[in-house]
Amino acid sequence: MPRPHKNRCISAQPLSVIYKPAGIPARDLEWVTLHLDEFETIRLLDHIGLDQEQAAGQMGISRPTVTRIYASARKKIATALVLGQAICIEGGPVTEMANSRLGRGMGCGGRGHRRRHGNPNQTGE
Repeated sequence: MPRPHKNRCISAQPLSVIYKPAGIPARDLEWVTLHLDEFETIRLLDHIGLDQEQAAGQMGISRPTVTRIYASARKKIATALVLGQAICIEGGPVTEMANSRLGRGMGCGGRGHRRRHGNPNQTGE
């Protein structure tokens, strides 16, 4: 049986959750779903410019996991752009930081984060 996904910490929901090619009705398009953790890795690595180790700390996951999520996100975005598909950003194994705003990038990484999200019975103190 596969190991369950660990929740990934995201700073906030994206400002827009749907992107589509201009001039084509949405009902005529194929859709690609970009999960919130994939969006967060694109935001942290490409928009903010963090390295993968820093992004991993902010999201409370390992660097190899960030690498896998990032590769998946880039593949989905490239496919949508090349094939003229719409992108919907939603879902995924995520925990949103309380009282955070998109772009602040304060993160919730570290040992306390891992204990709180990994075991709800621990406080992380």
